[in-house]
Amino acid sequence: MRSGDGRGTMTLEQALAGWLPAQRWFAGKGSQITGLAITAGTELAAGGGGGAGLRHLIVAVTQGSVTDSYQVLVGLRASLPGRLEHARIGALPDGRIAYDALHDYELARVLLRGIAGQQTRGTLRFARVTGEPFESGPLSRADADSLVLTGEQSNTSLVYGEEAILKVFRRVAPGPNPDLEVPAALGRLGSPHIAQPLGWIEMGDEHEVTILAILSRYLRAASDGWLLAATSVRDLYAMPVTSAADAGGDFAGEARRLGAATAEVHRDLMTAFGGEQLPPGATAALAGPMRHRLEQALTAVPALRDQAGLVEDAYTELASLDEPLRVQRIHGDYHLAQVMRTQTGWVMLDFEGEPAVPLATRRARSSPLRDVAGMLRSFDYAARSQLLGHPDRAALELSARDWVRRNTDAFCAGYAEAGGADPRQSAILLRAFELDKAVYEVMYEARNRPSWLPIPLDSLAAVPVSAPGSRAGDTP
Repeated sequence: MRSGDGRGTMTLEQALAGWLPAQRWFAGKGSQITGLAITAGTELAAGGGGGAGLRHLIVAVTQGSVTDSYQVLVGLRASLPGRLEHARIGALPDGRIAYDALHDYELARVLLRGIAGQQTRGTLRFARVTGEPFESGPLSRADADSLVLTGEQSNTSLVYGEEAILKVFRRVAPGPNPDLEVPAALGRLGSPHIAQPLGWIEMGDEHEVTILAILSRYLRAASDGWLLAATSVRDLYAMPVTSAADAGGDFAGEARRLGAATAEVHRDLMTAFGGEQLPPGATAALAGPMRHRLEQALTAVPALRDQAGLVEDAYTELASLDEPLRVQRIHGDYHLAQVMRTQTGWVMLDFEGEPAVPLATRRARSSPLRDVAGMLRSFDYAARSQLLGHPDRAALELSARDWVRRNTDAFCAGYAEAGGADPRQSAILLRAFELDKAVYEVMYEARNRPSWLPIPLDSLAAVPVSAPGSRAGDTP
């Protein structure tokens, strides 16, 4: 049987098996799919009378010994408009064309209406907060058009008008989702540094709930932290100066305010979820997983071997620390693309942590310096990313290091001024976290973005051997 547009047909499972590996958010790139099954399906729109149908699916994908569950919202139409051709999944035996419904603003309204009306559809439950904006605010009619944001890798986010953003998780697992759990808790404390949750979609029973999507306040007129930092770096490289302090677009003031906001969020996380002081010697347990990641990276990227001794020495120094370790809930995947500068200050996004990490690990307590290290590594990325392919790369290296150092110091100063312990006073621990993050970056870039691999490698090469506690990117 052939579809109305003349293309061959296949079962929905076959279509999904061909479509999934090409999606940015699919975690199993490079591995063969050995099994695929639709484990849950709910009809959200019938699609009668020529209208589009909508099915919510949970798809179990097996690759070797690993099985992951993915959430796919499938739109079904007799013919596909040109505006949706890029979202095509495949033609089905019944003559309809399956496509990614999140790109269809008509079907995306079904999700918004479900949240506004707190509907239950099969195994799916739609929930929302009480009061504004659903009672009398802009979302009360639940008819806003949606737009899929570009650039996201692990999930898919839709903006409804200028009021709300729906983050749809692609790879899903049962259990509390930190991206709902943490902002909700911080919102109850009145934190100004989070986007207030407005609603969510879930499935499961009272014993096992899976969070599928979260609707949050949309930050209108906000600026992405990465773009702000990148603009500052661009201005520096365009001027005949080597000092970041002398260049236009200095980012240090924002870095200081970001450090303060980070300390305030860490304080609120301690209040909301508690924390503990681990006894002296606890840092030895951190060094083991770091060494394991280093071994994996050395196997995958032999070019890392030149810096392996320096990294190992830092881990040895970490393991020998004989001082208490404070641990608490943290962000877990903290970098410049996870923060937005609004008119009132910095706001943090995406508290789910690194999606590839097991849920229990993402919800576990850790040192706040892990977040600090993530942001400091992000400063280094912002400076070095614009050196790739630059004709004056060698001449700009000192400017890049100066920009990183200046904003690192500003961030740490802001963190301390807001009541956090000055990260620079825990140099050995901070250094180990930064190096561990750089090793992770080496693996990530080698697998996903080889042209950016020089960024973490060059950063590691710039770390001074004879200065314990120094930061990646410091001038030797």
